[in-house]
Amino acid sequence: MIQTENINNTTTEKAVTLKHWVFNKLTDYGLSEQAAEYLNMLILLIGLLLIIFIVDIVIRKILIGAFSQFAKRSKTNFDDLLISNKVPRNIAHIIPLLIALEFVPDVFADFYNFEIIIEKGLKVFAIILTLWIVRSVLHTIKDFLKTLPRLKDKPIDSYIQVFMIFAWLAGIMSAIAIITDIPFLKFLTGMGAISAVIILVFKDTILGFVASIQVSINDMVRIGDWITFEKYGADGDVIEINLATVKVQNFDKTITTIPTYALISDSFKNWRGMTNSGGRRIKRAVNIKQDSIKCLTASDIEKLKHIQLIKPYLEDKQKDVEAYNKNNNINKELLLNGRNLTNIGVFRKYIQTYIENHSAINKDMTIMVRQLAPTAQGLPIEIYAFSSDKRWVNYEYIMADIFDHVLAAVPYFGLEIFELPSSLNLKN
Repeated sequence: MIQTENINNTTTEKAVTLKHWVFNKLTDYGLSEQAAEYLNMLILLIGLLLIIFIVDIVIRKILIGAFSQFAKRSKTNFDDLLISNKVPRNIAHIIPLLIALEFVPDVFADFYNFEIIIEKGLKVFAIILTLWIVRSVLHTIKDFLKTLPRLKDKPIDSYIQVFMIFAWLAGIMSAIAIITDIPFLKFLTGMGAISAVIILVFKDTILGFVASIQVSINDMVRIGDWITFEKYGADGDVIEINLATVKVQNFDKTITTIPTYALISDSFKNWRGMTNSGGRRIKRAVNIKQDSIKCLTASDIEKLKHIQLIKPYLEDKQKDVEAYNKNNNINKELLLNGRNLTNIGVFRKYIQTYIENHSAINKDMTIMVRQLAPTAQGLPIEIYAFSSDKRWVNYEYIMADIFDHVLAAVPYFGLEIFELPSSLNLKN
């Protein structure tokens, strides 16, 4: 027992000697004890800071070098992402921090109040450093998952942000508990009393988190989808999905930000179905003046037979009409009697045949030329088909090419396009 006490006393004496070695030297030179205490603390603090700085540089270079060498030999890009997200750099700060926590009591041995403040500050910094490391690792995981084909269009940002929110909340509560000297569990219990305020403050975050889960589970939106959200003026490609917002790059290159929870509370259009299908829909009409519509005479039919696309149709149809009228003794002195071909009907058949033979139209999808209800602007003849090429520029070119031809073909059938009169028409 006596030997053990002697060893403890010897250790204590060595520690005291280490703490006050500079102090003793300064007093030996004639400085007052108070001045020697302050100067002793300052010299030890500068020495500790230099040691921490050097150790930090050395450890950082060793860790980054080791990670870099390992990344070169590794086949996966995960370790490369660890380096780019500064994980080794942040981990390297741990050892200098431990050194600081170990030697701060020696530096501020004669200044207890300073020691308490510095130790609390270092512990708070330890919490912040932990959060930095966690954030770096989570960002690495996020970047890595986005390189996987199955997950690159998923809202991974939302989940990473949720983890970070919980981490920051835990870190903030731990820091407050350290500063106020309240045990963490007791502090956490007290936080339950203000949970309603926290829920109110983080309402949008909670809504965004729930929405992002529903969006992901129901596969409503992916990064890269073209969506149209009229309420928010969005019409373009989704470039980012995170906890609070969805960013859409419109076709005019502007960026529209939409609250994530709006995707489940409001109606929007996702064009993914069109993108994944075999074609892009063409749905447009030309308005025909109704007073230009008429029944065709035999001479009119003969003229239209010069149009190669509908010559077989006209010949077959003419035979059927003539046979019907003859069998039923129809009086054809009046053209309206019996069955007749009309210029609008033949024109509609011509467009149908033209679309069916167009090289840019998907023949496996719906092709239809239909007549809509008459309006004050004439009789709409609508083309409903799907272009094989879904790219916007090419799609617009195909549609324009079709309607260029259709508009030019209208006069050949004795029809006219409806348009409002211009000032020149009114003058005439």
